[in-house]
Amino acid sequence: MEILRVERLSKVYGKGESEVKALDDVSFSIRKGEFVAIIGPSGSGKSTLLHLLGGVDHPTSGKVFIEGTDMYDLNETQLAIFRRRQIGLIYQFYNLIPVLTVEENITLPLLLDKQKIDQKQLDGLVKTLNLQQRLNHLPNQLSGGQQQRVSIGRAIISNPAIILADEPTGNLDSKNSGEIVELLKMLNKTRHQTLIVITHDERIALQADRVIAIEDGKIAKDEVTRP
Repeated sequence: MEILRVERLSKVYGKGESEVKALDDVSFSIRKGEFVAIIGPSGSGKSTLLHLLGGVDHPTSGKVFIEGTDMYDLNETQLAIFRRRQIGLIYQFYNLIPVLTVEENITLPLLLDKQKIDQKQLDGLVKTLNLQQRLNHLPNQLSGGQQQRVSIGRAIISNPAIILADEPTGNLDSKNSGEIVELLKMLNKTRHQTLIVITHDERIALQADRVIAIEDGKIAKDEVTRP
């Protein structure tokens, strides 16, 4: 079942001689539960693509459909709510709120959405993330790997349609990188969570179901690696 569809997506920055086409007429679709790695050199447009898929930036032209909803046909308030409920974002530098505890950071999307916290669900997620002993800690009291686990927890607490991860291992050592890759794979398989990862990490690309390569704002390769 298709969960994401991108139609002729373009993003242009600047005008005239300073115009830069960061993304150029990109189209593809992704099935529910698929694990897709998006790769490409710096400046290729892959981060621009992720920002457009995540509703963080607006396209110059084209459409993004998530579960049939045209995301950029929504007004700003509707888009903010849709993004909070349907898209989980994981960043390279975690983007945790420094004055909130681990538990507060994880449950923040639910609190912003005025949803009741399911304690059983939260306990199960915290156990999966191996953060049981860290719930009352602040981000600066955690290792990089632990902070990324909190970021992952925050991204999936609302059971969004898709998870978007921007270089999730880019700020971690090899041991923690390996653990985060395994955690993302496990969540993808056990929760059937659709996962789209922007990465330079070959270990992630090699373990994805599908690899999309971006070059000069266009799709250079779209290859299924694990049917």
